[in-house]
Amino acid sequence: MKGNVLKVSLVALGLSAFLVVNAQHAAAQGPAGAGAAEAAKSSSISSHSLNPIKWVKKDKKAADANGSRADIEKKLTPKLQAQGLLPASSNATEACSAFTALNECLAALHASHNLGLNFICMSAAMTGVHTNADVSACKVADGEKALPLNKAIRAMNSEADAKGATKNAEQQAKDDLNNLGS
Repeated sequence: MKGNVLKVSLVALGLSAFLVVNAQHAAAQGPAGAGAAEAAKSSSISSHSLNPIKWVKKDKKAADANGSRADIEKKLTPKLQAQGLLPASSNATEACSAFTALNECLAALHASHNLGLNFICMSAAMTGVHTNADVSACKVADGEKALPLNKAIRAMNSEADAKGATKNAEQQAKDDLNNLGS
């Protein structure tokens, strides 16, 4: 008899614990029934979203300030021509067409101008893309693989300070993009 009482009390204790846990779980899911729609409306107006994508702040100014790449290239063309980086018959869109990143193209333009290197050879070495231009005189325009700016400089002019020239050209490219609005 004592064994049965003990078993019944253990089952009752287990059942009560199970019901308490399930009741808390059901309460965490929200109300059900006639007032569920009203309760859902009031709980969804929370000031904090549970969607982690909405936690990241987007900088709309940086994305929209200068517009698309084509617009930036149109704005850059006269400035680059004035600096002597592009001939009057060329534009930034044509010069940078092989580059995926505009800042890389601008750095290549500056580096080739600063060091007196052929930009077409520099472009071919950095992108691995050969345009209609004649690259037969280029040392590194073999099309095997794209080189970073410092290695392209070193391959085209072993006497040059490739690291310093790269740093200088990248800073000039960054300044060109930052001064676009002024």
